[in-house]
Amino acid sequence: MADNLKRLPSTEKQVSAITNDDIRVGIIGTVLDKQGERIVVDDGTGKAEISLKGEPNISVGQIVRVLGRVMPVEGGFELQGEVVQDMAKLDMGLLKKVRALEQEAGL
Repeated sequence: MADNLKRLPSTEKQVSAITNDDIRVGIIGTVLDKQGERIVVDDGTGKAEISLKGEPNISVGQIVRVLGRVMPVEGGFELQGEVVQDMAKLDMGLLKKVRALEQEAGL
């Protein structure tokens, strides 16, 4: 029966666009801080605190994508991280250009 349970897909978002109405999101950014099972990721529009199950094999300064659940907290939100992916080979300049084009196109 557990195979029948499906998660809602993550919506790719910039940190500044995340609201408490979001359920699952994906963000891409740079790890600013790592303390045990908690990391802080900055995507250039804002910072997100992310709690994880287990200590991730990542380091400060690394570019990552985090998929997780939005958890409302006083004064904002926190992400409950489900997946952390290494994005070291991602061209961040190209990603910014693509996002700007998407915004211009209303996507």
